[in-house]
Amino acid sequence: MDTLSLTSKVVFVLSDGLRYDAAIEGMGFLMHLVEQKYATLYKVIGELPTLSRPMYETIHTGVPVIEHGVVSNATSRLSKMPNIFQLAVQAGKTTAAVAYYWFAELYHRAPHDKIEDREIDDLSSPIQHGRFYTQDDYPDVECFATAAMLVRRYHPDYLLVHPSGMDWIGETLGSDTPEYRRMATRQDSLLANFIPEWLERGYTVLVGSDHGINANRSHGGTTADVREVPLFIVHPKRSGVGVVPSTISMLQIAPTICTLLGLALPDTMKMPPLLFKG
Repeated sequence: MDTLSLTSKVVFVLSDGLRYDAAIEGMGFLMHLVEQKYATLYKVIGELPTLSRPMYETIHTGVPVIEHGVVSNATSRLSKMPNIFQLAVQAGKTTAAVAYYWFAELYHRAPHDKIEDREIDDLSSPIQHGRFYTQDDYPDVECFATAAMLVRRYHPDYLLVHPSGMDWIGETLGSDTPEYRRMATRQDSLLANFIPEWLERGYTVLVGSDHGINANRSHGGTTADVREVPLFIVHPKRSGVGVVPSTISMLQIAPTICTLLGLALPDTMKMPPLLFKG
């Protein structure tokens, strides 16, 4: 396989609480792309603890929790590490996000002002065009529609899309429920309407997660149901390798996105970017 030699723009869909098994069982459109080898699917072994805010920072810095210091969901402060948003802006690229407000507190300012920071258009901020929600049950359909608007309006080089439907259903009803499994299919159906347009606009689309959910409606521990998450990669050339049998580290996501964006990797990102057919 070739390295990520072709620089492109990136849309990263970070589906909060999406387990690996729920993705491969319920996401028919994405698995169609994988089956046709238009996409690549990795199984990611998540870092610990399997909590959202620490994993948001790990995913965007490529650094373990003990090093970046965001150790729990109660750690409310700006990132202190080189991260994808910051590196992209420093390189003259445009960034955007539709996400839960914890991302604003990591990469815009903390504490979050739910009125002033609801919509951000600030070229000096690591997240230059941000649309942030504060309710856990914020509808996924609104999240994806807002993301599509940001693509058309601002043409960002890096866009984070952060739907919370899987996490909300999983923590409300548990992962071993029809509602949780159906939510994966609903997200997949929404993505089917947007991914083709994003590919045509030259974006590499990544779909991944921060953690899974267990039958007890929780996460934070070490078991496979909360630690194993998917990472789909769809390149605009529609060149993939299908399902990759070996597992990868969550620490590889940040250097992979930076490489796709043509950014130099900071010394803090010690894991190599992923290899896939380009």
